[in-house]
Amino acid sequence: MRGAAVVAPYAASDARPADARSVIAAARGWLGTPYHDQASVKGVGCDCLGLARGIWREVVGSETLPVPPYSRDWGEIGSREVLAENAGRVMIRIDPAEAGPGAVVLFRMRAGAIVKHVGILTGEGTFVHSYERLGVIEEPLTIAWRRRIAFAFLFPRPAPGLHKKKT
Repeated sequence: MRGAAVVAPYAASDARPADARSVIAAARGWLGTPYHDQASVKGVGCDCLGLARGIWREVVGSETLPVPPYSRDWGEIGSREVLAENAGRVMIRIDPAEAGPGAVVLFRMRAGAIVKHVGILTGEGTFVHSYERLGVIEEPLTIAWRRRIAFAFLFPRPAPGLHKKKT
């Protein structure tokens, strides 16, 4: 993809994206997992960030950053895009307009608020995410969802020496 900037601290300077099919298969493997705030256990419970963390463990390897405290408030106003900053530390940032299947997208749910929701694009016009009361689902990326995308990233390929974990 054009415009990719590698910012993962552990990866080689020529880091390449993980295979999109592997990312999509991992994401779909979480379908039906119940919603549970701040959890990341396949089949047991996860929120949207926990889903992305679980896919990371399956596709890339051990998590490299601690998870800072966060709230479920989609209207939260802040001066820093902490979720996007942390994603940028370990993933390959791309232009949201270039995001395709396998990309991680961050949503700004309310105008003026910081990004607070994460999804994985799974096809032309579909994505997987964990949603309160629904759990992990795959649904259409409607215009309403699409216009909320603020950032996009790609999972990197595993760095040498990192071992993938099944979740």
